[in-house]
Amino acid sequence: NESNGFTWIQQGKAYPILVDLQEDKGVLRAVANLQTDAGKVTGATPEIIHSPSGNRMLIIGSVENSSWIKQLMQAGKIPAADLKGKREKYILQTVKQPVEGVEEAIVIAGSDKRGTIYGIYELSRQMGVSPWYFWADVPVEKHDIISIKEGVYTDGEPAVKYRGIFLNDEWPSLGGWASATFGGFNSKFYETVFELVLRLKGNFMWPAMWGWSFYADDPENSKTAHEMGIIMGTSHHEPMARNHQEWVRKRSEYGAWDYASNQQVIDRFFREGMERAADTEDLITIGMR
Repeated sequence: NESNGFTWIQQGKAYPILVDLQEDKGVLRAVANLQTDAGKVTGATPEIIHSPSGNRMLIIGSVENSSWIKQLMQAGKIPAADLKGKREKYILQTVKQPVEGVEEAIVIAGSDKRGTIYGIYELSRQMGVSPWYFWADVPVEKHDIISIKEGVYTDGEPAVKYRGIFLNDEWPSLGGWASATFGGFNSKFYETVFELVLRLKGNFMWPAMWGWSFYADDPENSKTAHEMGIIMGTSHHEPMARNHQEWVRKRSEYGAWDYASNQQVIDRFFREGMERAADTEDLITIGMR
């Protein structure tokens, strides 16, 4: 317990989490996970609210979408210069009298969607929920009190722009388990991987590719990645947001994987990939192997 800090949870009670309903879906999802994490750690599950209630609370949001964060910056309660124009940065700080009628709050403010998500999961990690709670069965630490020190905490901006993983050589171990557990490399499977990447403050992923097509096998794969905040790429031999299996499965129809002799078909194949990825966040490779 911090005598000069902010005690969020104690004696089985938690102050609520204030978040703007206009916030990005990925942030709202992470807030819901923070709510669950708090319950796992302390046994007390904080309420998620959309307008101030009570005299203490957590306020979470991004510079882009949260009216509460914008209000705090305009009032000089949090440093606008530390967030505006920054990439994937968060600040976590105690604020006295953040809004009318509220005595004190913990504010997690992000320069953008991912910055906000990283700040949320940093609080979860420091509470005692490992990013690997699911994938490595790391036990959740139990605490009666969650108290945040007074002041400002941040990781700053990431030094590396794209940070993630490639599910390479996924058969038979991961593939067999994913098929038995989720029915394949579908959106339910990828949701767990995306959450791990975000909790590790990553933002990028190459999907499994031996026998699967990330974009074609489950249309929710790409939508889930975009909603959660993961930038999708494709592996070393899969250009223009197309997957190897998409060509293999129609090789008799498409013909040779040879630009010199089959340019028209390959151009159409690539164009369809770009059209499909138009509304999601993807890193496009162009080298044809």
